[in-house]
Amino acid sequence: MTDKIRNSFEKNPNKKAFIPFITAGDPDIDSTYDFILKMADAGADIIEVGIPFSDPVAEGPVIQNANVRALKAGITTDKVFDMIEAVREKSDVTLCFMTYANLIFHYGYDKFFAKCKELDISGVIVPDMPYEEKEEMESVSLKYDVNFISMVAPTSEDRVRMIAAEAKGFIYVVSSMGVTGVRSDISTDLKPIIAHIREVTDTPCAIGFGISNPDQAQAMASVSDGAIVGSAIVRMVEKYGRDAGPYIYDFVKSMKEGVLKA
Repeated sequence: MTDKIRNSFEKNPNKKAFIPFITAGDPDIDSTYDFILKMADAGADIIEVGIPFSDPVAEGPVIQNANVRALKAGITTDKVFDMIEAVREKSDVTLCFMTYANLIFHYGYDKFFAKCKELDISGVIVPDMPYEEKEEMESVSLKYDVNFISMVAPTSEDRVRMIAAEAKGFIYVVSSMGVTGVRSDISTDLKPIIAHIREVTDTPCAIGFGISNPDQAQAMASVSDGAIVGSAIVRMVEKYGRDAGPYIYDFVKSMKEGVLKA
């Protein structure tokens, strides 16, 4: 199993990572290619690439609307793979996919994860796959050296430990219950959750859902191993369309600086 995800954390002086998210195909696939390279150039340690799905249940309205725009523009999973192949000609930045179980099931587990391995995709995040049901998919992903990234929400201590004990790659710690989206304040006390994770594993854990500025990124990275940001970036794409690249670059650079201060 590759250590590329762990190396993405450990290469920084404070061993903390900034992880931005982008929806593939919004507003078009060529723009996504450009946005990924801009994020890599700006210092992103791991980039989550969302493969659009018609019913993204974990997403708030910002990313839901991005999924709709991408699907209307004709995005397909194969087009996302082709775009990643082009990215790989320019960058070896650590990449993970975020998508939904039904999409991977219909594409075919072996076909999907074989393609991930070919394109050096380090992990996959499947927010609608319950922990109790992940074995069917994870057994195939691991066969192709693709980490199945676990998500941990503010829930019981025993469940946090149970999920964390088997986690691979990194652990996606959800900052609060609900769906993705920018929040002005993250009020959940995440220190106990991180402490429960640390009791059972040294797998890096990064906090996502609601982070939208460098101070929040620094605060979340100070109690974990990194910060994950999606809606704030996707909102820039919604506002600026194909011209969002420079805005995304500046934002990712500032967020990475915040994480490095943690």
